[in-house]
Amino acid sequence: MKNVLVIYFTQSGQLHDIAQQITAPFVADENCNVVFHQIEMETPFPFPWNKEAFFDAFPESFLQIPAKLKPVPQHILDLKYDLVLFHYQVWFLSPSIPVNSFLKSPEAKHLLHNTPVVTISGSRNMWFLAQEKIKKLLKENGALLKGNIALTDRAGNLISVITIVEWMFSGKKEKHLGIFPLPGVSDKDINESVKFGDTIHGALLHGDFTGLQDILLQQGAVRVSPYLVGVDTKGNHIFSKWSAIIIKRPNNRKKLLKIFVVYLVLAIWIISPIVYILHILMYPFTFAKNKRIINYYKGV
Repeated sequence: MKNVLVIYFTQSGQLHDIAQQITAPFVADENCNVVFHQIEMETPFPFPWNKEAFFDAFPESFLQIPAKLKPVPQHILDLKYDLVLFHYQVWFLSPSIPVNSFLKSPEAKHLLHNTPVVTISGSRNMWFLAQEKIKKLLKENGALLKGNIALTDRAGNLISVITIVEWMFSGKKEKHLGIFPLPGVSDKDINESVKFGDTIHGALLHGDFTGLQDILLQQGAVRVSPYLVGVDTKGNHIFSKWSAIIIKRPNNRKKLLKIFVVYLVLAIWIISPIVYILHILMYPFTFAKNKRIINYYKGV
């Protein structure tokens, strides 16, 4: 009997749906014992979000400051797992506060130590450096990272900003104004993610995860845009400055967050398009570098 632990946090239900699809082959196998653990906060974040709460989560999200979680049930801690499927989302270019909080908990070290892990993210588009932070935390917990699946919104960068924000603030996954595409990971990509489950399930049964990521890549598990990696990298640099300033000045937190929001809007709608144009112009001269970037972020 193979024990498989499925860990996820969700507000909208998107990662729950992804987890259900990817684990379907395991659930259907009578030789697999599949255990689900939904990470839960002691004080839950709101969904739908309101603007104040959403941006108030920025400093702690980016700086990966953990918050208090509800305990992991004892029956989950009592088992030794042959595989962990770890689902997460990105908040402000970092793993979400609930996910980060879990990975910094003693329970995570107990569950993940010396255990094969496949990471599965559902995000807007910039998951690259968040995955690097996840990799660091997994390593600190002694986990054995064997694969990565990054499911993203396929809409253009600026379009997805509009649709995701509308979804987060309304709580409704629908076409904004009746003309924009649906936000988030598409139903098609979610439904088809069962193919990744089949592949991971096969590796588990053979007891060999060697080459798993290469097979997942052939199935389209990861798409890497050097442009978005560049934006992610620049964003992390800028967010590190803003988050440090805000967290060190608690008495001015609300005022600083308002200024940050104005800056963020300008960065998204003015600076980001300029960066994209420069990326296109420089692409012939950075081909080798971009290829290295793509190969790195496709790996584990």
